[in-house]
Amino acid sequence: MDGELSADELEALLGDDGLRIVDIRNPSAFDRGHIPGSENIPFQQLPQKVEVLDGADRVVTVCPHGQASQQAARLVQSYEGIDEDARVESLACGIEGWPGDLEQSPDDDDGRDEGPETDAPF
Repeated sequence: MDGELSADELEALLGDDGLRIVDIRNPSAFDRGHIPGSENIPFQQLPQKVEVLDGADRVVTVCPHGQASQQAARLVQSYEGIDEDARVESLACGIEGWPGDLEQSPDDDDGRDEGPETDAPF
């Protein structure tokens, strides 16, 4: 893991082509509000889905308060498909400390298994 980013540092990176923001909360929490441009890979599914991050130049993991995302960043960094030059970081403040606007997912059923109704990342 290459460290942690502040919310201001991440906000300045939004829109960069090689940036992948990975929100590790459960799908229902993600749908209620997430950082613009982020994608949802729940923490418990990350080991099986980490390959979707192949080719990313920079990965930032996000959780509710900034602790579980550190573990997630370490897991992503350890994946052999991640380029050795890619930066893998955690959002220090978590989604709770994000000062910017949040996107909400559409209310339509996308077929995802939402799991338990909790804000815990795992």
